Amino acid sequence: MWDTLNSGSVVPGYGHAVLRKTDPRFTLQLSFAEKHFGDDNLIQLVRTCYEVVPKELAKTGKVSNPFPNVDAASGSLLMHYGINQFDYYTVLFGVARSFGVCSALVWDRALGLPIERPGSMTLEGLIDKVNQ
Repeated sequence: MWDTLNSGSVVPGYGHAVLRKTDPRFTLQLSFAEKHFGDDNLIQLVRTCYEVVPKELAKTGKVSNPFPNVDAASGSLLMHYGINQFDYYTVLFGVARSFGVCSALVWDRALGLPIERPGSMTLEGLIDKVNQ
């Protein structure tokens, strides 16, 4: 971890732009993995990192959120299930996010709500709205 930080890189899977505590998705993933295949070396590594990395990142004094996000565990779960081609990880994350959008559209149709067509705005238009 220190080699990563000292090279100018961030520690993958730690920190989140919004959350200020451990990402609940990480907690659920780790809990599932420990229950179903806790002897897997990668899962044991995820657990060890969870116990060590936040404390070490806090020591730097530069990290406002040293806690794990969903990516700190998701790759290990995918590896356990044989998905070891890293290029697919972002794709799978995007597909999973799309289910939320699709379910909202289904509810819109079921409730007879109008089709949502987000408007397009220029940067100047956004600035004008903020200044009003």
